[in-house]
Amino acid sequence: MALAGTVPKTRSHVWAVVRLTRPWFWPLGWGGAAFGAVLATGDWLPAPGTLPATVAVGLVLGPLVWGSVFALNDLHDLPSDRRNPRKSAAPLVTGELTPADLRRLAAWCAVAAVVAAAVAGPVVVVGTAVVLLLSWLYSAPPVRLKARPGMDVAVNALAVGVFGPLGGWSLHRPVLDYPPLLVLLGLLVAAALYLPTTVIDRDADRAAGYATTAVRWSASACYRAGLVTWTLANVVWLVCCHLDVFLTRDSWLVQTVAAPLLVAVYAALTRRPSIPRLAVVALAFAVPATDFLLAGTVR
Repeated sequence: MALAGTVPKTRSHVWAVVRLTRPWFWPLGWGGAAFGAVLATGDWLPAPGTLPATVAVGLVLGPLVWGSVFALNDLHDLPSDRRNPRKSAAPLVTGELTPADLRRLAAWCAVAAVVAAAVAGPVVVVGTAVVLLLSWLYSAPPVRLKARPGMDVAVNALAVGVFGPLGGWSLHRPVLDYPPLLVLLGLLVAAALYLPTTVIDRDADRAAGYATTAVRWSASACYRAGLVTWTLANVVWLVCCHLDVFLTRDSWLVQTVAAPLLVAVYAALTRRPSIPRLAVVALAFAVPATDFLLAGTVR
């Protein structure tokens, strides 16, 4: 009987850990790495010799880094999360996991991420270590960049918009060969996607005393800043395509049509932001990104 009572509890604990790692965020890391890898090689599938490294990067940019990031984030965001209806089912808020559980999870995921990164080489190890450091600086006091307006956006833009694509690129080509303009574009796109998330949690963060970008600014100011950033990213992207800055192609019709549509989608869906709406914006951006990669892979 004791054993029978233990199994559901164990399953519940495992499910709580999985939920804490937010699997719906993993594709952000995977998408960036895939973009970098395909751009570097001109092939959609990894070469047989790079398969172990590719799998390792997938683990790092999926459950391992996100597990460590969110464990630290939830641990230090508990006062805000208790006031946030969106976080009412968070494992730490409900008591399914304890602060000690989150500390262990953050540590074990960080160690596992570095070990897995070693399979992909020293460059990925260094990049993984930097991202984990940024995660700690973002969430944990005394630095806690999350509560420093502007820095919260910058840290996430750097981690998602730059280190993700570089992770895939570095498996095949030197990091210094990565186009600087793509670094800028990655920062702009990721910043535009992150800004609305600060608005989603603005009331709870303000009640907890966290001076995030949305708390310091108004929600409308964050909306305008995000829209300007997103528009600038699309303009730069479109100009680079038509000037053949990255790849040469006879026609960039999809890019030309997609750019204004992406701005319209962002303007409509981020006025009242939510995670599902931002997911739609990110998926919409995948259309011109895929077309761009096809320009370098279709022979």
